[in-house]
Amino acid sequence: MSLRRAEAVLARFGFDRYMLLLVLTVVLATVLPARGAVSGVLSQLTYWVVALLFFLYGAKLTTATIVAGLTNWRLQLSVLALTFVLFPVLALALKPVSMLWLPAAVGVGFLYIGCMPSTVQSSIAFTAVSGGNVAGAVCAASMSNLIGVVLSPLLFAVLIPQGSGYGIDPSAIWKIVQQILLPFALGQLCRPLLAGFLNRHRMPTMIVDRGSILLIVYASFSAGVVNGIWQVIGAPALAILVGLCLVLLAAVMGAAMLIGRAAGLDRADLTAVLYCGSTKSLATGLPMAGILFAGQDISLIILPLMLFHLLQLGVCAIIAQRMAGRLDLRPA
Repeated sequence: MSLRRAEAVLARFGFDRYMLLLVLTVVLATVLPARGAVSGVLSQLTYWVVALLFFLYGAKLTTATIVAGLTNWRLQLSVLALTFVLFPVLALALKPVSMLWLPAAVGVGFLYIGCMPSTVQSSIAFTAVSGGNVAGAVCAASMSNLIGVVLSPLLFAVLIPQGSGYGIDPSAIWKIVQQILLPFALGQLCRPLLAGFLNRHRMPTMIVDRGSILLIVYASFSAGVVNGIWQVIGAPALAILVGLCLVLLAAVMGAAMLIGRAAGLDRADLTAVLYCGSTKSLATGLPMAGILFAGQDISLIILPLMLFHLLQLGVCAIIAQRMAGRLDLRPA
């Protein structure tokens, strides 16, 4: 079987090159983890790559898109309610269930999923493929991430039990603002100079987006492997974790459809709500975790977010392909 044919077969089940690279990155970190001085250099490199990523996000996002998206208040409120209200409630309910079979740090990881903002690139891409409201999705995903820079760590601080041994330093919020929000604002200021180039060439942003995630995954799992993560999490525990992530994803997707219909959204807006309201950002979540959980069991804490991200990409890709097929079958 040729490489292209194998990729086509995997694509039917929602697997693309990026997902395979994520899996291979975890394998690489397991076999050849970064140690010592290499780990320190990797940490510095990751910091600046993430800052560059959000600078590029800021340079690409138009003011007109923000205004157009904000006027559709039913779509925006639906996404925010799913992301920062329903998701945390469901994650809080799953935390004690997960701790029946999994380490405490993994339960903390479920809370962390619930507090994260929506994805940007993938939710917009899935909305476009499905024939949804792309402008609304761009605004909803972007606003979710901008709000999440401050709200996500505060929400997590409220949800995490006192005396659990897992907490955040208040100064971490300022560090997150420095790494994410300030580069985004600088990108907005530089937009007149860079927007034309970035709109004509999508590859630089995509490389930085995907590359930053792969770097963080490698760095985090390298630290986990050095500290014996795979001795703590075996195959049965991984299977339970995948099952819990699927339950969480299914519950939120079902709620997204119900909330969207209750709000009276049309098909295009409902599609945007489905993808923006049910997905969680790895690009924002991983660098934020590196700041919030410095010195803690970070590899175990981010493991649920990693698996949830892979599952959401696969499930959303399958749904998007089916919705696109229905659009193709409509009479002209």
